Amino acid sequence: MFELKPRKTRFNPELKRRGIYLLPSLFTTAALFSGFFAIVQAIQGNFEIAASAIFIAMIMDGLDGRVARVTHTQSAFGAEYDSLSDMVCFGVAPALVIYEWALLDIGRPGWVAAFIYCASAALRLARFNTTLEVMDKRYFQGLPSPASAALVVGFVWVMINQNVPGSAGTRWLAAFITTFAGLSMVSNVRFYSFKDINLKKSVPFVAVLVMMLVFALISSPLTAEILFGMACIYGLSGYGVTLFCLLRKKNQPPAEEEHAPPV
Repeated sequence: MFELKPRKTRFNPELKRRGIYLLPSLFTTAALFSGFFAIVQAIQGNFEIAASAIFIAMIMDGLDGRVARVTHTQSAFGAEYDSLSDMVCFGVAPALVIYEWALLDIGRPGWVAAFIYCASAALRLARFNTTLEVMDKRYFQGLPSPASAALVVGFVWVMINQNVPGSAGTRWLAAFITTFAGLSMVSNVRFYSFKDINLKKSVPFVAVLVMMLVFALISSPLTAEILFGMACIYGLSGYGVTLFCLLRKKNQPPAEEEHAPPV
């Protein structure tokens, strides 16, 4: 007879006994609503609204976990609910938006690229859930799904803002970005997580000025371009750091072997 072992949870067992907390679940539900709203708008052809809805989902997704930690309302239910919401917001919704906007017109390669992205998002979330306890908290293994979604829908938003016609070159570029974002999620490349930043620690006055500048730039007429540019920088940062480490390791002189002194 085979003994059925209970599924190992990725969370503190004490969290499993807790119930459902309203406050963090509200933020998760708001993110899920934004992702679903983006899907509806993409089907109706309102791609700019769909892209902005996914960026709103990113904000809600970033707040739910922090609210749960600050208010001590973390639970296993909330974590699983957040993971399922991420799959809709940053897996299904971006794939559908980019497919309806550009990939539909290039046939099979288009829906294959969209599927690669969607499946990679699911694999990325599954790997994150199962390796959470053993991974270095300072880094993500693979590009996070919100950043991948920002790459995909940010490209759509920028193209619409710049009135770029949907030419064949644009569609194939969309397929490349979609595939790149998907494969980056399941890669072993490490991306900085910013989780070691202590928000309670005092910062110099320059940091406050930088924050003001970032908010001013985001609220400018070039919102889409700035958000897409930030997503591109972050999406390439992991590869840049990996390449730098490989070159540095390659150029290091070999360690000299220690020889035993003659007797």
